[in-house]
Amino acid sequence: MLLSNIHSPEDLKKIPKKDLSKLADEVRKKIIEVVGKNGGHLASNLGVVELTIALHRVFSSPDDAIIFDVSHQCYAHKMFTGRYEQFQTIRKYGGISGFTRKTESEHDFFDNGHSSTSISQGLGLLTSWELTGKKGKVVAVIGDGALTGGMALEAMNHAGQLGKNLIVVLNDNQMSISQNTGSISKYLSRLTMSNFYQSIRHKIDSLVSKIPNSNRHLGKFIYRCKRAIKGLFLSNNFFTDLGFEYVGPLDGHNIKEMEDVFNDVKNLKGPVVVHIVTKKGKGYSPAENDPASFHGIGPFLISDGKVEKFDLMSFTESFSRTLVEIALKNTKIAAITAAMSKGTGLDSFARHYPQRFFDVGIAEEHAVTFAAGLATGGMIPVVAIYSTFIQRAIDQIIHDVALPKLPVVFCFDRAGIVPGDGETHQGMFDIALLRCVPNLTLLSPATALDMNLCLDWAIKAEKPVALRYPKSACPTELKAFENPVKEGQGIFIKSEEFAPALSVKFEDEIQEPKNKAKSILFVTTGGMLAEVIQACRNLMIEGIEADIYSLRFIKPLDFEHLYSYAKDRSAVVFVEDAVITGGIAEELQRFFFEKGFFKTCVCAIPQKFIVQGNRNQICEDVKLDPRSLAQKAYEMVGEK
Repeated sequence: MLLSNIHSPEDLKKIPKKDLSKLADEVRKKIIEVVGKNGGHLASNLGVVELTIALHRVFSSPDDAIIFDVSHQCYAHKMFTGRYEQFQTIRKYGGISGFTRKTESEHDFFDNGHSSTSISQGLGLLTSWELTGKKGKVVAVIGDGALTGGMALEAMNHAGQLGKNLIVVLNDNQMSISQNTGSISKYLSRLTMSNFYQSIRHKIDSLVSKIPNSNRHLGKFIYRCKRAIKGLFLSNNFFTDLGFEYVGPLDGHNIKEMEDVFNDVKNLKGPVVVHIVTKKGKGYSPAENDPASFHGIGPFLISDGKVEKFDLMSFTESFSRTLVEIALKNTKIAAITAAMSKGTGLDSFARHYPQRFFDVGIAEEHAVTFAAGLATGGMIPVVAIYSTFIQRAIDQIIHDVALPKLPVVFCFDRAGIVPGDGETHQGMFDIALLRCVPNLTLLSPATALDMNLCLDWAIKAEKPVALRYPKSACPTELKAFENPVKEGQGIFIKSEEFAPALSVKFEDEIQEPKNKAKSILFVTTGGMLAEVIQACRNLMIEGIEADIYSLRFIKPLDFEHLYSYAKDRSAVVFVEDAVITGGIAEELQRFFFEKGFFKTCVCAIPQKFIVQGNRNQICEDVKLDPRSLAQKAYEMVGEK
């Protein structure tokens, strides 16, 4: 087996060219095998196997830097840089990350997990190396989808201005950018990146600059001539207009062709774009036929690509169904997402109401301000974006939506604890970032029914509203959530509602608590309801009364309504699936202190970045699992 003998990029370079196709097959087989067990990003990784081989055979990492945008396509890169033996642990608790991580390897230059960053990173790194006298090439690998992000375009504009020797590899998986066609296009591309062409061009430019009085006009004339000639033959001259040389398109599965081009590109002066055309899901037919479903996927059967289905409805599914039903009656509703129609559940809305659905690409800032425009025109836009990605559009939420009090509904999927993807994808900052924003209402639905009621309320509110909910199954429905939405008020859940779910052997024990004097109230955000219910059951087994107040509203919050349920308790435990600093739990604790109620504690995500793992493992790591929550309550009432 070739792959198991590769411990560094230098080992990869020793593989005979005739064996590279076999190596690519081995890499794909390993990726499919591991992702089938662990889940992960499949289609994107299968598409860049040959590209990754070519890059590591031509460039010399870590003396040269290869930077993967988003970096969810770095699986082959990890195997070629000494992590093959660990690859089976990818995305697992205690294992290697599904993204590039500086702490894992000197070959990972950045902790990447969000898109459109690689060109900015690469340009900054290259500039730093030049200023400090370090030699080396910098290669930024970016997909056509990530190129829709405004940050990538800003970086390309700056790179063209600086004129540094940055290499941008555009991985075009035929999703966003049309490919060039024809032999003339390929010939001109190879000509413009040849050493001969470059030397002649620089000599002419130097000569023109020395001509007195006429250099400015002659220079403009020559520049326009070059642009016009390229314009006759190149359908994509956007990059050349920004100051880049353009090479391609190349077959992203032809290792020899890519190696030849990369070897030539290494000697270029100035920034260059190398356009590579790849196929997402290459080598695995289910992923080739449905790359969107196999972008980020849970464990699946390798034989047919089928994912195990569960009976419980997820929060995403609940949101999707509710929005489709409401939009049937309200034709003013429009839905917006940023390249995540399937992940957010808006693919169903798109099928039912295609004229009112907008996928803006990886452009969260634009999504929010576009929604502001829709709202100004009389529509009711619903913007569904992952919590971790909405961080990029905080200014737009404040300036373009909250300030003018526009009726935009934000739905933050993957809020709180997010399994698998690690530090860059935890939805732990939205409460702290947005709770301080004037005019913005923040809700935290806890069940499928609660989602239905909260979303309906938000759409009718005629003001900026945000809902946050986790990537998890909805808890079993509770009768308390049938209560209509009253602004600022949460839902009180008496222990009798969830006590019958206990095992039969405990039923007799919990009918009457052993110690009624010890009564706990858990105050929780909606995303933690399932864990809090189990913690309450653990307490009830020990004879301690435990009820729940679910924070349907995080902002505004009726503090007195909550306090009316808490004031006679032995202790109150605040539970929040967000970072503790700046969260709602800390403010609630201060309020209780001012009331003279001191038997409280806060259980929230500590101020640290959270590693990957499944939900239970992450909850245990941050002490938000049922056992830890129950233990906190025991301590509050003087129990061991």
